[in-house]
Amino acid sequence: MGQETSGLGPIAAVETAEPDAAEHPELSRRGFLRGAALAGGGIAAATLAACAPGAAQPVWTYGPVRTTEPANGSPEPGAPTATPAGTPAASAVPTATPAPTNGGTIPPGWSSHDLNARTVVRRYVGNLAPAFEGIYGAEAFGKLVKILGAQEPYPELTAKPAFVQVPQLVLNDLLTPLQPELDGDTKVFRLTVDEIEWQVDELKPPLAVFGYNGQWPGPTIRVNQGDRVRAIFTNNLHETTSVHFHGVEFDDPFMDGVPFVSQEPFAPGEEFTYEFIARNPGSLMYHSHHNATDQVGRGLLGAFVVDRRNDPNKADREYVWISNDAVGGFTINGHGFPAVVPVLAAVGETVRIRFMNEGNMMHPWHSHGYTMRVVERDGHDLGSAAFECDTLGVNPGERFDALITADRPGIWAFHCHILPHVEGLDGMFGMVTSLIVVPEKEHVDAIVNALLA
Repeated sequence: MGQETSGLGPIAAVETAEPDAAEHPELSRRGFLRGAALAGGGIAAATLAACAPGAAQPVWTYGPVRTTEPANGSPEPGAPTATPAGTPAASAVPTATPAPTNGGTIPPGWSSHDLNARTVVRRYVGNLAPAFEGIYGAEAFGKLVKILGAQEPYPELTAKPAFVQVPQLVLNDLLTPLQPELDGDTKVFRLTVDEIEWQVDELKPPLAVFGYNGQWPGPTIRVNQGDRVRAIFTNNLHETTSVHFHGVEFDDPFMDGVPFVSQEPFAPGEEFTYEFIARNPGSLMYHSHHNATDQVGRGLLGAFVVDRRNDPNKADREYVWISNDAVGGFTINGHGFPAVVPVLAAVGETVRIRFMNEGNMMHPWHSHGYTMRVVERDGHDLGSAAFECDTLGVNPGERFDALITADRPGIWAFHCHILPHVEGLDGMFGMVTSLIVVPEKEHVDAIVNALLA
């Protein structure tokens, strides 16, 4: 299974001509490569520390949730705060225009918003930018040079992309997938329920949140349809908890994980074992079902994937996409843009996206440039009822599987279309990522290898 990543906003949609190197020698491709400190302009980028200051995001409020503090105990600027029930999902956005955060000169007709918005995208692209010349060619690369303002040397160009500077579910699943022990014909998974420090992006202070096996979302638990599953959870919190395997059709109702309905909550230091047969396939989830508004919102959530026998929906790559909208703000896989891993595909490949909503709000996911073919809902194969769309609303608790078949290269935005969830006065944030389609499979492998270097 390949785990993927994404990008910007479509290069092909920009009609600006390639910069004139004679008029602007600092905009030449060679100048751009020198600025990136990349030997020979190859994709194996040198890694330097990021040093650009972060742009503060608007403060969104939710109710009711616990106020969360950074791990150092001081309130995090821009963190969601507890509000009475009935408060609107998003508070009023500040009206003052923020000062530019990158110290750049404001071009004629621009405002500080434009500089701040560009800085966020620069953080997202990082030192992958020069590699795009070899992938997309000189013309598209010249447009990218102009879009990113490479005539002004900037620190983000020499830093890893924001999404590689923080832990990522898709990379964790790729590099260190959760492996079961075997007890006869039973697959045994061991997980801990932890109090952790977590960065929503690489510039914000870490939050004191929860996670499974020290991460948010927890590691993907993956089995085959019909497998016997035993999941043993050890509670390292200072409070009780439980775990519900969302969407599983249990034979034993006492495995359903709802305190005072099917079990007692298990206390700090205790273990609880869930055992069942994975009869129904598809994109399922696991999460806390105790004090769930708080515990799930603080990170106790993960993907449970049951691979279907003779699955008719084949894909070359997969991407688990878990959304949440409580502590940490509007997140995809525990992070907000620009720290959200992009979706990668090569021309001719099909990528499967497993949308899972663990939040409190519906999110309509909009793919720029490509149509999604929705083939499963809540683990059920839609068969002849499969449909195509470019905007897919996913309600809390719902899971949808969508296929995207790549037939054109480019970098395409991919985001929630509730606009206050994705963009403010400082540019894009929150529930934004991209679909990067490259001409050849080797380009995907090269990008992944560069990110992991």
